[in-house]
Amino acid sequence: MKIVEAEERSPLLISQLLAVWESAVKVTHLFLSDSEIETIKGYVPQALESIPHLIVMEDENTSPVAFMGIEKQKLEMLFISSAERGKGLGKQLIHYGMEHFSINGLAVNEQNPLAKGFYEHMGFQVSKRTEHDEQGNPYPLLYMRLCASSPTGE
Repeated sequence: MKIVEAEERSPLLISQLLAVWESAVKVTHLFLSDSEIETIKGYVPQALESIPHLIVMEDENTSPVAFMGIEKQKLEMLFISSAERGKGLGKQLIHYGMEHFSINGLAVNEQNPLAKGFYEHMGFQVSKRTEHDEQGNPYPLLYMRLCASSPTGE
């Protein structure tokens, strides 16, 4: 596996990342209906094109299997293909983000307890909670900050 920063965001790359996103969301965002996933999916390409730092993990065939998006020092998105879950890719990406972009904050859906637990394991703690997501939908968000006592996330 190789981590690369996507400078050029071709239609092919966006399409591949959209497939990773959908694969991940279907196994991690169980609180979303299929129609809600389809609606959100319509916004994902624009988010992928506009995020300042798009970091992609590629397999040995240079196919994307995971990605994260970073703006300033905030992790805005992290998705791992369902076929690659549990193999340490998220941990590798978070460490890369901490080392190269000084990630120190993120937001996670409260209804995604596995993600919350993962981020806690990586050294983040909840600093704020909202009743709705950033689009005003009734999905509570947990805003997490990197613990000062855990600069490496472990």
